[in-house]
Amino acid sequence: MSKTNKKAASQARRAKIEEMRKVERARERRNRIITITLSTLIVGGLIGWGGYAINSANEKEEQQAAAAKKPVRGEKTWDAKKLGRNHVKTAVEYPMNPPVGGDHNKAWMTCDGTVYNKPIANENAVHSLEHGAVWVTYNDKATDADIRTLSDKVSKTPYTLMSPDTSQSGTITLSAWGTQLSVDKASDPRVEQFLTKYVQGAQTPELGATCSGGLTA
Repeated sequence: MSKTNKKAASQARRAKIEEMRKVERARERRNRIITITLSTLIVGGLIGWGGYAINSANEKEEQQAAAAKKPVRGEKTWDAKKLGRNHVKTAVEYPMNPPVGGDHNKAWMTCDGTVYNKPIANENAVHSLEHGAVWVTYNDKATDADIRTLSDKVSKTPYTLMSPDTSQSGTITLSAWGTQLSVDKASDPRVEQFLTKYVQGAQTPELGATCSGGLTA
């Protein structure tokens, strides 16, 4: 092969190699652009989701704060300062039924969303109220469907307990320390409002006290 032909072949190879390098560099640029674009979209999505989650959490807190300030229609209240908080070993005669506070037994009823199928002692339940629990009771006028609905709601709500009480006048009664509400149906929206407001609510004498480790029967 002549020098001229060799030179031409060498130039052709270099041109081909340079063209391949250009193609490779172009592919690398495209890949970088795609990677940056996807990363931007992912980060933007995460930021957007995070902002949505934060806004949702803030809205929930605001709703709970608003519910805590709003009176529950039909609720009855007693002066918490006049409700005794002594530990006693004897039965207590409470001025309301079910009781919403007063002297009580030193042992509380476990109230971590606990559903009792039999009546429980007032003196132990009142101690649970002192810890910030809401006590849900019902008489024989409550339907089986309402009892199931209430049981499901209580079992999913820490700092609540539920038991039958055939001696109460209201069909369904919700009691917290110093306050009480009676309704006819579990579907009454005030049930959820009462729970939101009073489970570990501002009325709690011993806020943060445990609902675990108490009596279970």
